[in-house]
Amino acid sequence: MSTNMLKKRLQAGKACVNGWLAIPNGFSAEVMAQCGWDSVTVDMQHGVQDYLSMVTCFQAMDKHPITPLVRVPWNEPGIVGKVLDGGAWGVICPMVNNAAEAKALVSYALYPPKGKRSNGPIRAGAYGEATPYQATANDEVLIIPMIETQEAIDNIDAILDVPGVSGIYVGPSDLGLSLGLVPKLDRDEPQVLKIYEKLTTACKKRGLFAGIHNGTASYAAKAVGMGFQFCTIANDSGLLAMAAKAAVSGFRKEAGAVAAK
Repeated sequence: MSTNMLKKRLQAGKACVNGWLAIPNGFSAEVMAQCGWDSVTVDMQHGVQDYLSMVTCFQAMDKHPITPLVRVPWNEPGIVGKVLDGGAWGVICPMVNNAAEAKALVSYALYPPKGKRSNGPIRAGAYGEATPYQATANDEVLIIPMIETQEAIDNIDAILDVPGVSGIYVGPSDLGLSLGLVPKLDRDEPQVLKIYEKLTTACKKRGLFAGIHNGTASYAAKAVGMGFQFCTIANDSGLLAMAAKAAVSGFRKEAGAVAAK
């Protein structure tokens, strides 16, 4: 198994930018993989991806220097082990609210004696490297619980103190719902910004990273200034829609100006 370059960058304290795949298609994944992301995440929770489309996306991205991750649908052992077997180098898991749930996630992602992941890395260990996959997987896999509720905020210290947790990933929309706010990504409410400060400070204290999902590149850059180190910008379908709308709007504006002459 090669070095997890995303993990290496994060441990070096570098800011990392993450792409997000909702579209279940190898060609669109291949296009995204060429765009300079440090990592690209297949979304199996809210996207329309399934396991086979995940594998197709991974195959399409293999020749590009990005780290493939997966957001799993839920915190359960079957899917966590299966996406790692399929080639994911990290797992983002939704709705991890306390230390017990974080411990469960870690146990699903790591081989014994640190966890209880079942052996069978069908893609991840299939490339005949000198060092067996199982010998290095526990050191290379990123285990990233999502912080999306008031309960998780209250338990952040206990979650981060679970051995094996690599960092956290904030879901601003569900976090907003949990706080009685409108669900959205790029938040500016004072109470939310105070929460972000609490989360990033807790991570920094332990030498772990904090990640967050953003709607725009400008907010993602702002998030780095807040202390976030791992920043996602929208997703592939959202970026496609934004670019297409901008192109159509630009055309209508310029064509209208030409027609008016």
